[in-house]
Amino acid sequence: MVEKVRDRKMDTPNARKALPARGKPYYRTIAKGLHLGYRKGQTGGRWVARHYVGEQDYVVETIADADDRMEANGTTILTFSQAQDLARQLHAQRNAPAPKAGPYTVNDALDAYVHWMEGKRKSARDTKWRRSLIEAELGDKEVAKLTADEIRKWHRKISETPPRLRTKKGKEQRFREPASDSASIRRRRATANRVLTILKAALNYAWREGKVDSDKEWRRVEPFEDVETARVRYLSIPEAKRLVNACEPDFRNLVQAALQTGARYGELTRLTVADFNPDVGTLTISESKSGDSRHVVLTDEGKRLFTQLGAGKQGSDLLLTNAAGNRWGKSHQSRPMIDACATAKISPVIGFHGLRHTWASLAVMNGMPLLVVAAQLGHTDTRMVEKHYGHLSKSYIAEAVRAGAPRFGTVEETNVVGMGG
Repeated sequence: MVEKVRDRKMDTPNARKALPARGKPYYRTIAKGLHLGYRKGQTGGRWVARHYVGEQDYVVETIADADDRMEANGTTILTFSQAQDLARQLHAQRNAPAPKAGPYTVNDALDAYVHWMEGKRKSARDTKWRRSLIEAELGDKEVAKLTADEIRKWHRKISETPPRLRTKKGKEQRFREPASDSASIRRRRATANRVLTILKAALNYAWREGKVDSDKEWRRVEPFEDVETARVRYLSIPEAKRLVNACEPDFRNLVQAALQTGARYGELTRLTVADFNPDVGTLTISESKSGDSRHVVLTDEGKRLFTQLGAGKQGSDLLLTNAAGNRWGKSHQSRPMIDACATAKISPVIGFHGLRHTWASLAVMNGMPLLVVAAQLGHTDTRMVEKHYGHLSKSYIAEAVRAGAPRFGTVEETNVVGMGG
C-alpha cells in the first residue's frame, strides 16, 4: 500500500493558517515525479498537483479546494490526506501504459490489474510476488483464447510444485525439497488457490474493461476444497504477558499496541497522536490494507496505553517510534519479535501478525460477536473472521457435547502445569 506523506505545515487547516498567502503553491513531494501543492489565498486555499513530464518540464493542475473553511466532502473539498490520494490517481492515469496493439495477453491483464490496484490505494504486493507463478505458464496466452482446461492444468501444476526459496536475482529459482505428507499437500493446494484468485481477479478486470467478450472459461475453474483449515496461532493471556515483559521498551510499546487493537504492523507504525481520541476511546486507522479507514474501539486498558504513548507529543507526531525516535520500518519488527519470544520461552515462535490473531481469537472466545470482530479488524464482512476464528466461538453444539458426552473417570489427576498457565 502507498504510504501517506506528512507535512506539519500543511497537514491540518490550523497549520495552514500560519502560511502567508501567495500565488506560488507550497509544494510537498509525495511520489517520484509528483508534488502536491497548496495555493494559499486570502480566505482559503486550493490543492494542486504538479506532474513531471520530462526534460525539466512540469504540468500543474488544480484538483480541489482545501478544507480550510468547510468540512471535507471527499470530492470538491479535500483534506491533505485525501488530496494526496487524488493527486496519485491523476498521476497514475497520466502514466498509464498506452493501449497495446495486437492480442491482449494474460501479462497485459496482470499489468492493468496491478495498475488499477495501486490507483485505488489497494495493496498489490501479494499480486506482484505471486504473478511470476502465473507468467511462467500463462503469461503469453491470449485472454480471449484461454480455456478452462488450460487454467485447470496450470492450477494443478502449481499445487504440485514445492515452495520457492529465496533466490538471488538472475539465478535459477530454487525450491524446497518436495514433501508428500497431507499437511504439505494441503498448504500447496491453498497456495494454488490464492494464485488462482489473483489470476481470476486480473481476468475479471480485463472482462469488465471490455478487453474480452466473455468470462465463462475461468468461471468454470473451481479451487481446491477444504484446504484453508490451518490452525491460527495465538497466545494465551499468560504467554502475552511474558512476551510483553521480555520486550525492549520501544518494542514493548509496539507489541502492547498490537495486543490492544488487533491492528496490523503497518497500520500501527503510521499512527499519530491525532489518530487517538481519548474522549471516546478510539483509534482512527486512516490507511488499511483495503484502502478504507476505520475506527478501532479501545478498552480502558487500551486508552491508558495510548494516553501514555501520546503524552507530551504534538498531534502530528508518531505514537510509536523505535529507540532512536524514528518510525519503525519494513520488517524491523521481525528480529525483536524472535528475540522476545526466545526470552519469554514461547515456542514455536510467533510472528508479529500473530498478535492480531491473538486479539481476535481471545475476543471470539470471550463471546464477542463475529460482526464486531470483523469491524475492529477492518474486514467488510464476517467471512474471513468465520473462516479463521469461527471454530473458537461459543456454539450450542459445543455446549451440548460438553454437557451430554459420557465421562469415564479414567484420566488421572496431575499437578503438572503447562507453560501457557
